[in-house]
Amino acid sequence: MKNYYEILEVNQKASSEVIEKAYKVLVKKYHPDLYNGEKREYAEQKSKEINEAYRILSDTFLREQYDAELLRKKEEEQQSRYNKFTNINNYENKEQEEKEHKVGSFMGLVDLVQQIFKNRPNGKGIKNLKREDFVAAVLTIVITIIIGIILWLVPATNGFIRSLIPW
Repeated sequence: MKNYYEILEVNQKASSEVIEKAYKVLVKKYHPDLYNGEKREYAEQKSKEINEAYRILSDTFLREQYDAELLRKKEEEQQSRYNKFTNINNYENKEQEEKEHKVGSFMGLVDLVQQIFKNRPNGKGIKNLKREDFVAAVLTIVITIIIGIILWLVPATNGFIRSLIPW
Protein backbone atom coordinates (compact mmCIF):
# COMPACT_ATOMS: atom_id res chain seq x y z
CA MET A 1 0.00 0.00 0.00
CA LYS A 2 1.38 3.36 -1.00
CA ASN A 3 1.89 5.94 1.69
CA TYR A 4 0.42 9.09 0.19
CA TYR A 5 1.74 11.21 3.03
CA GLU A 6 5.29 10.19 2.14
CA ILE A 7 4.65 10.85 -1.54
CA LEU A 8 3.52 14.40 -0.77
CA GLU A 9 6.23 14.71 1.90
CA VAL A 10 3.80 15.85 4.61
CA ASN A 11 2.90 14.73 8.10
CA GLN A 12 -0.16 12.54 8.58
CA LYS A 13 -1.73 15.28 10.71
CA ALA A 14 -1.17 17.97 8.06
CA SER A 15 -4.04 20.31 7.26
CA SER A 16 -5.63 20.49 3.83
CA GLU A 17 -3.82 23.81 3.18
CA VAL A 18 -0.42 22.25 3.88
CA ILE A 19 -1.28 19.30 1.64
CA GLU A 20 -2.30 21.64 -1.16
CA LYS A 21 0.93 23.67 -0.86
CA ALA A 22 3.04 20.51 -0.87
CA TYR A 23 1.13 19.27 -3.91
CA LYS A 24 1.76 22.48 -5.85
CA VAL A 25 5.47 22.49 -4.99
CA LEU A 26 5.93 18.85 -5.99
CA VAL A 27 3.93 19.21 -9.22
CA LYS A 28 6.23 22.06 -10.26
CA LYS A 29 9.33 20.14 -9.20
CA TYR A 30 8.44 16.94 -11.10
CA HIS A 31 6.67 18.41 -14.14
CA PRO A 32 7.62 16.15 -17.10
CA ASP A 33 8.28 19.12 -19.44
CA LEU A 34 11.32 20.04 -17.31
CA TYR A 35 13.10 16.71 -17.99
CA ASN A 36 14.45 14.72 -20.94
CA GLY A 37 14.99 10.99 -21.58
CA GLU A 38 14.83 8.59 -18.65
CA LYS A 39 14.44 11.44 -16.19
CA ARG A 40 11.28 12.46 -18.03
CA GLU A 41 9.80 8.97 -17.57
CA TYR A 42 10.65 9.13 -13.88
CA ALA A 43 9.06 12.60 -13.62
CA GLU A 44 5.89 11.35 -15.36
CA GLN A 45 5.62 8.43 -12.95
CA LYS A 46 6.29 10.69 -9.97
CA SER A 47 3.65 13.19 -11.22
CA LYS A 48 1.07 10.40 -11.45
CA GLU A 49 1.83 9.35 -7.87
CA ILE A 50 1.63 12.95 -6.65
CA ASN A 51 -1.71 13.51 -8.41
CA GLU A 52 -3.13 10.26 -7.00
CA ALA A 53 -1.95 11.14 -3.49
CA TYR A 54 -3.43 14.62 -3.72
CA ARG A 55 -6.74 13.28 -5.08
CA ILE A 56 -7.08 10.98 -2.05
CA LEU A 57 -5.82 13.37 0.62
CA SER A 58 -7.71 16.44 -0.59
CA ASP A 59 -11.10 14.69 -0.35
CA THR A 60 -12.04 14.45 3.36
CA PHE A 61 -14.11 11.27 2.94
CA LEU A 62 -11.40 9.45 0.96
CA ARG A 63 -8.75 10.69 3.37
CA GLU A 64 -10.65 9.29 6.37
CA GLN A 65 -11.00 5.92 4.62
CA TYR A 66 -7.33 5.97 3.67
CA ASP A 67 -6.27 6.86 7.24
CA ALA A 68 -8.38 4.01 8.62
CA GLU A 69 -6.82 1.57 6.14
CA LEU A 70 -3.34 2.87 6.94
CA LEU A 71 -3.97 2.45 10.67
CA ARG A 72 -5.27 -1.09 10.13
CA LYS A 73 -2.16 -2.02 8.09
CA LYS A 74 0.10 -0.52 10.74
CA GLU A 75 -1.62 -2.51 13.51
CA GLU A 76 -1.33 -5.71 11.44
CA GLU A 77 2.41 -5.11 10.96
CA GLN A 78 2.88 -4.49 14.68
CA GLN A 79 0.91 -7.63 15.52
CA SER A 80 2.97 -9.62 13.01
CA ARG A 81 6.23 -8.32 14.51
CA TYR A 82 4.94 -9.09 18.00
CA ASN A 83 3.97 -12.63 16.97
CA LYS A 84 7.39 -13.23 15.41
CA PHE A 85 9.10 -11.85 18.50
CA THR A 86 7.06 -14.00 20.91
CA ASN A 87 7.58 -17.11 18.77
CA ILE A 88 11.34 -16.50 18.81
CA ASN A 89 11.27 -15.94 22.56
CA ASN A 90 9.18 -19.07 23.13
CA TYR A 91 11.64 -21.11 21.07
CA GLU A 92 14.62 -19.64 22.94
CA ASN A 93 12.91 -20.24 26.29
CA LYS A 94 12.28 -23.90 25.42
CA GLU A 95 15.91 -24.35 24.41
CA GLN A 96 17.05 -22.62 27.58
CA GLU A 97 14.82 -24.81 29.76
CA GLU A 98 16.15 -27.93 28.08
CA LYS A 99 19.77 -26.87 28.62
CA GLU A 100 19.28 -25.40 32.08
CA HIS A 101 19.34 -28.62 34.05
CA LYS A 102 22.16 -30.13 32.02
CA VAL A 103 24.80 -27.45 31.60
CA GLY A 104 27.59 -27.05 34.12
CA SER A 105 27.02 -30.06 36.33
CA PHE A 106 28.12 -33.65 36.61
CA MET A 107 24.52 -34.79 36.28
CA GLY A 108 24.35 -32.88 33.01
CA LEU A 109 27.19 -35.06 31.71
CA VAL A 110 25.36 -38.18 32.91
CA ASP A 111 22.16 -37.03 31.14
CA LEU A 112 24.12 -36.45 27.94
CA VAL A 113 25.66 -39.93 28.02
CA GLN A 114 22.25 -41.47 28.69
CA GLN A 115 20.79 -39.63 25.71
CA ILE A 116 23.60 -40.85 23.48
CA PHE A 117 22.94 -44.46 24.46
CA LYS A 118 19.18 -44.12 24.04
CA ASN A 119 19.52 -42.65 20.55
CA ARG A 120 21.92 -45.27 19.21
CA PRO A 121 20.81 -46.46 15.76
CA ASN A 122 22.19 -50.00 16.03
CA GLY A 123 20.79 -51.52 19.16
CA LYS A 124 19.70 -50.54 22.59
CA GLY A 125 21.72 -49.80 25.65
CA ILE A 126 25.17 -50.90 26.73
CA LYS A 127 24.82 -54.53 25.63
CA ASN A 128 25.38 -53.76 21.94
CA LEU A 129 28.47 -51.55 22.26
CA LYS A 130 31.28 -51.97 19.77
CA ARG A 131 35.00 -51.77 20.48
CA GLU A 132 35.33 -48.19 19.14
CA ASP A 133 32.52 -47.14 21.47
CA PHE A 134 34.51 -48.41 24.46
CA VAL A 135 37.66 -46.69 23.20
CA ALA A 136 35.79 -43.41 22.75
CA ALA A 137 34.25 -43.70 26.22
CA VAL A 138 37.61 -44.44 27.85
CA LEU A 139 39.31 -41.58 26.02
CA THR A 140 36.54 -39.21 27.07
CA ILE A 141 36.85 -40.25 30.70
CA VAL A 142 40.66 -39.95 30.63
CA ILE A 143 40.55 -36.51 29.02
CA THR A 144 37.91 -35.35 31.52
CA ILE A 145 40.03 -36.56 34.45
CA ILE A 146 43.16 -34.88 33.07
CA ILE A 147 41.35 -31.58 32.55
CA GLY A 148 39.88 -31.87 36.05
CA ILE A 149 43.35 -32.41 37.57
CA ILE A 150 44.77 -29.45 35.64
CA LEU A 151 41.90 -27.25 36.78
CA TRP A 152 42.34 -28.52 40.36
CA LEU A 153 45.95 -27.37 40.31
CA VAL A 154 45.10 -23.88 39.05
CA PRO A 155 44.24 -21.81 42.14
CA ALA A 156 41.57 -19.72 40.40
CA THR A 157 39.52 -22.78 39.38
CA ASN A 158 40.18 -25.00 42.41
CA GLY A 159 36.96 -23.95 44.15
CA PHE A 160 34.90 -24.59 41.03
CA ILE A 161 36.24 -28.13 40.68
CA ARG A 162 35.56 -28.79 44.37
CA SER A 163 31.95 -27.69 43.86
CA LEU A 164 31.51 -30.33 41.11
CA ILE A 165 32.60 -33.22 43.31
CA PRO A 166 29.60 -34.46 45.32
CA TRP A 167 31.54 -35.69 48.40
